[in-house]
Amino acid sequence: MVVFEGVTKESLQKLKGFSNEKVKTIYEELRLKKAGVTLVLYTSGKLSVQGNAEEVQKAAKELEKQGIGKQVKSELFRKESGWIIGTDESLKGDTFGGLVVAGVKADNLLREKLAELGVADSKTLADTEILVMAEKIKRLVPCEVRSVLADEYNREKNVTTLLNRLHQECANYLLPGKHIVDKFPGCSVGDVQEEKAESKYVEVAAASILARAGALQQLDYLSALAGFRIPKGSTHVKLALFELKERELNFAKFVKIDFKNVKEFLK
Repeated sequence: MVVFEGVTKESLQKLKGFSNEKVKTIYEELRLKKAGVTLVLYTSGKLSVQGNAEEVQKAAKELEKQGIGKQVKSELFRKESGWIIGTDESLKGDTFGGLVVAGVKADNLLREKLAELGVADSKTLADTEILVMAEKIKRLVPCEVRSVLADEYNREKNVTTLLNRLHQECANYLLPGKHIVDKFPGCSVGDVQEEKAESKYVEVAAASILARAGALQQLDYLSALAGFRIPKGSTHVKLALFELKERELNFAKFVKIDFKNVKEFLK
């Protein structure tokens, strides 16, 4: 898949030979198709170019020639063989929420279909794209998601042990297959442990999308429980911590108590 940003619906009218298709979600503004390649324009201004690798590259060159948007990401995953299980996690660095770990299993045919689907490292996709892509992945390949809320996270004595357990549980559910883990500090599971594995293996990239979708759903649940919007990340969370205090809510149900910023706030 190739991704362009800063693309408008009007600019795509310059392209010839593409036929219009019906958009599939409220987040899509336009869908264009030509033999072997599909262009999906999102309301965010991002354009994903999906399909046959050779045709995708041709379409990307045409977009650049026409001065349409700016290319920001091209996923080139490693060639693999046999059944591969990829696992990745989300929420690990977020103040709010617990942990989400996901696993995806694919063989040669399913790897091609994941690539055609436009699977990419979840960090390159907007939240709206993540949720749509996650549903497509779930319908396409064997997968497993384990979601741990903050209260369960806070009962664990060792977070690294918890992470290893969740990654292994996802892999066990999907066995047999070669287990590739997006390596984290203290990682002791998997047949292959590799840093930034989500940018190297399509199964781990797909797992990263499922994990992030699960994280968004968990934060939505906590937001409904708290009565206000729970923020992502750990940088701009102080106002939300004050809100928890004002509402006299149990911090252990919403945040990671062992985080430095939480400890300092609770002093």
